[in-house]
Amino acid sequence: MANTTDEKPSINSVLKESLGNLQNVVGADTATPEKPDNMVVVDYKMVTFSLAGKDYAIDIMKVKEIAKAGRFTYVPNALPFVLGVYNLRGDIIPIIDLRLFFNIDMPEREYDALENMLIVSIGELTFGVVVDEIDKVVGIQKSSINPPHPLFGDINIKYIQGVVEVNNRLYILLDIERIFGSKADVKSAEADVVKEMSARISVSPGAKKSQPAKSAAPVKEEKVDYSFVVESLATMRKFTASALNDKWMQKRYREWEKERGKDKTQLQSATDADLFLKDFYSPFNGTWWDKAYADSVYKALPDNTAKQIVVWNPGCGKGCETYSLACLLKKRYPEAKIRIYAHEVDLLNVSNAPLLAVPGDVANDWYAPYITKKANGDFTFISEIRDSIMFEYHDCANTNNLPTCDIIFARDLLSFLPAASQQTVITDFAEKLKGNGVVFLGQNESLEGNDKWTETKVGSLTIFGKK
Repeated sequence: MANTTDEKPSINSVLKESLGNLQNVVGADTATPEKPDNMVVVDYKMVTFSLAGKDYAIDIMKVKEIAKAGRFTYVPNALPFVLGVYNLRGDIIPIIDLRLFFNIDMPEREYDALENMLIVSIGELTFGVVVDEIDKVVGIQKSSINPPHPLFGDINIKYIQGVVEVNNRLYILLDIERIFGSKADVKSAEADVVKEMSARISVSPGAKKSQPAKSAAPVKEEKVDYSFVVESLATMRKFTASALNDKWMQKRYREWEKERGKDKTQLQSATDADLFLKDFYSPFNGTWWDKAYADSVYKALPDNTAKQIVVWNPGCGKGCETYSLACLLKKRYPEAKIRIYAHEVDLLNVSNAPLLAVPGDVANDWYAPYITKKANGDFTFISEIRDSIMFEYHDCANTNNLPTCDIIFARDLLSFLPAASQQTVITDFAEKLKGNGVVFLGQNESLEGNDKWTETKVGSLTIFGKK
């Protein structure tokens, strides 16, 4: 790790005090009302900074500290706005330049120059955010935040939480969670999802269609319970029940009803949601594949004599699936050049994926022909495998400027998108996929019933192609 330098300006003490007591106004660094006679309750604090001469701010509750650092460790195949990674007292965190993220013109960076950084925390993830200058902590009334407007900044309005004027200065309040992709907007789709799934439940999942009269009374009750489950999954785990996973949902609901009892099918907590979804995920989701599963995927890969095989792997996670797929593709198409576009909205994962270490037991398994040992004894993939993968920070629900693909590998991804986004991405699949290409979805996801797709069973796996 390259040498780094931490310098913590006095604003750090302000941040600590503010985080400890949100309603305590921080001395000279906190804005006060223009009229002292007006008693204003400060219920929101923000850290202000500048980008290209304009004033911006983020919620202080997202800021852990500020720092100055430089000479970040370069990460191969990272997007331009990812400057590298940084050792923050033993924690390796990705460093993002907001100026590059927002395509703001800036002078050429000097390698040894120290950068102003906000260390922000979103859930369990930590990032270093480079800005021009860090100003101060400003206390305001939350009610004074106005809705965003595209005229207020040079950035996409979806990244703006609002605007607020303090002492004749207009601050653009950024939605840091949306910028780093840790918050999926499912609210707009929830009502449509519940309505759609409720309509599907015309009879109780456990009732026989030949007995409509006898089951008429409980049908209404089951319909309400099922809808509540659908809504709870969307709220607690961003899981969207739809035609894509309807077969599994109905089967799982019947099991859930037996496990819990007819009157206790509601999901009361996130733990309940996890229990309901425990059997949804595909084998080896987010981890290394064993030989049996790798063989099943290998058999499902189609014949292809092209000189280059292009693969889209949205929702690549930490990279285990992508590397596993790259090894199989090299085995299946030894003469072809493999190119995998691995996309993820978790910036920490996609930044660390190129540096992913390979455990010894994995290196000695079926992966062995594609593994090499570094000088320090650690295992890593051979350069041919690593160079075949382009890890990118990207939301698949947005426009994807990809070449046409031979294979789309998207296990357990679509079900965790809002209903509207599911349809957008499926349409994008159809546009990006070659005529002889195939799509791999999760084991409990299906395009059955969609008149644009064909379904083929290969062993334990199902693959989809265009009609």
